[in-house]
Amino acid sequence: MKTSAIKWPRLLLAATGVLALLAGCDFGKPKPPPPTTYISVDWSALPAVSDADLMAGYTAWNSACQRLAKDATWGATCAAAAQVPAQPAAVRAFLQNQLQVYSLRSGQDQDRGLITGYYEPVYPGSLARDDQHTVPVLGVPDDLIVVALDSVYPELKGKRLRGRLDGHVLRPYDDASAINQKPVNAPTLAWLTNPMDLQFLQIQGSGRIQLDSGRQLRIGYADQNGWPYKPVGRWLVEQGLLKKEEVSMGKIRDWATANPARVPELLASNPSYVFFSTRPDSNEGPRGSLNVPLTAGYSVAIDRKVIPLGSLLWLNTTSPDGKTIVRPVAAQDTGGAIAGEVRADLFWGTGDKAGELAGNMKQQGQIWLLWPKGAQPPKVQ
Repeated sequence: MKTSAIKWPRLLLAATGVLALLAGCDFGKPKPPPPTTYISVDWSALPAVSDADLMAGYTAWNSACQRLAKDATWGATCAAAAQVPAQPAAVRAFLQNQLQVYSLRSGQDQDRGLITGYYEPVYPGSLARDDQHTVPVLGVPDDLIVVALDSVYPELKGKRLRGRLDGHVLRPYDDASAINQKPVNAPTLAWLTNPMDLQFLQIQGSGRIQLDSGRQLRIGYADQNGWPYKPVGRWLVEQGLLKKEEVSMGKIRDWATANPARVPELLASNPSYVFFSTRPDSNEGPRGSLNVPLTAGYSVAIDRKVIPLGSLLWLNTTSPDGKTIVRPVAAQDTGGAIAGEVRADLFWGTGDKAGELAGNMKQQGQIWLLWPKGAQPPKVQ
């Protein structure tokens, strides 16, 4: 059915009913955290940063300025940034003249939160199915309906309802278990060899598929089935199969390799399912939610209900091997698992080395927001 043929008033009434139904059900989604607050502080409150990290973080943020040129908050600051010489002293002066510093605090007035990592994986695959390549990487299904709820209810800004039409009724789309068990009306972009590769590809949101020809097919997030994300690592902990402090991508993969018969059960514990689209071949980083290439080590995914996309942040944390990380970073991506309070996901880059760092990163850290002077700090939704 073509979208133009849908009777929207009836569809929106159905969507409201589905929303109420979903609101009344517990899908294992964690309770929302207490409100996050911004506390204005002086520039001297920021930990010192090297010139190299300053320039790399500033350059990553500045790379999105073309997209922010018409933004009511960032437009003037981005225009001024175009005139700043690429020199540490000039950049420091520009930032201090243009931006106010806010410490990000949790609802309990804590200035520390969880900093994790993500990366762009590379997995072996094929454009055609064969005995070895049996796991499909799906594009967006033809019957997936997406309703922007804020078009009717402004208080639901950014909320979308996803489902499929059953006659004139909009019903929730299939969860991951159902999609894995029966075909859906969606294009297959490629075929992988391991179902855990697909799960990690969906968690990261983008990746590359190494073809036998030597080419790497690039794919990125296109849409999602509408079900909340639940980490498969949580299921392993709930089943007593791993301890909470042991959970990492490596440990999860090790368990799956040792227990292939239970992998479908593991995957079914996460009802969320991500659909992909192909991206142009390029050596640039994957594009995040802001649609600019991510910069390894200097782009982060955030909860956009707390931190607006395009913001410049100051991060103080450690890497999994204990090295201190202090640098400006650009809020250029989002993720279903990145929610609430003092929270960010640091992009580590492409390939196995980046994946090892990302998979093991569960660090405590502090975040400061650098916000244009004279503008009201963002309102936490």
